[in-house]
Amino acid sequence: MRLVRDDDDVDDDDETTTVMAEPDPQHDDDIESRRSATAAAEEPDGAVAEADDDADGAEDAGDIEVNLGLLEALLLSTHHPLTAGKLAELLDLGATKPIRAAIKSLNEQYESTGRSFRIEQVAGGYQLLTLPEFGDALKKFHQREIDAKLTKAALETLAIVAYKQPILRVDVEAIRGVACGETIRNLMEKHLVKIAGRAEEPGRPILYGTTKRFLELFGLNSLKDLPQSDALTKPKS
Repeated sequence: MRLVRDDDDVDDDDETTTVMAEPDPQHDDDIESRRSATAAAEEPDGAVAEADDDADGAEDAGDIEVNLGLLEALLLSTHHPLTAGKLAELLDLGATKPIRAAIKSLNEQYESTGRSFRIEQVAGGYQLLTLPEFGDALKKFHQREIDAKLTKAALETLAIVAYKQPILRVDVEAIRGVACGETIRNLMEKHLVKIAGRAEEPGRPILYGTTKRFLELFGLNSLKDLPQSDALTKPKS
């Protein structure tokens, strides 16, 4: 880069000297030709240098080695999704691109060896999850624990909030047909429902929505992943 700057300085001086020493119009064409030739010679060099820089950056990122065993241990040791940035920080890496490449490598290993789990994106992070085909068996195993945590009333209320959010308590009660104040409070204590704002109407009543913990518990990456049914997607007549 230093040589390029020095050459540019010399060229500028030469052009200035030429113009001052030979102001005769008959030499204008020669001067312009020299300028065009200089610009044409410089442009390809600049383009190649920029492309080389990009290639070097990509190569450097790809050359960073990730300890796959440690990455796997981190994901196994937590019940919550870890973002690519957090994983990079824990592994003392300066970029997240190697993390994504490492996760892809681990998933390929899991698939080739017939493992029952994969690393999936959940709630904006990464988490080890079992494959869907094992869902029925695992559901039976954990059903008693789930029932103890969330009653039928709580599940119904949570479902309404999830699909209709942001929603007022009175609207939840109108759908369920019963008072839901206590149920909503219990869901908030379990960090599944949160206050999502206030409605623009007299009294500014509270609006409710689901939390990131809700996405984690049900294995969803975003609310767009909520199951849809004909009853929910069918337009109102």
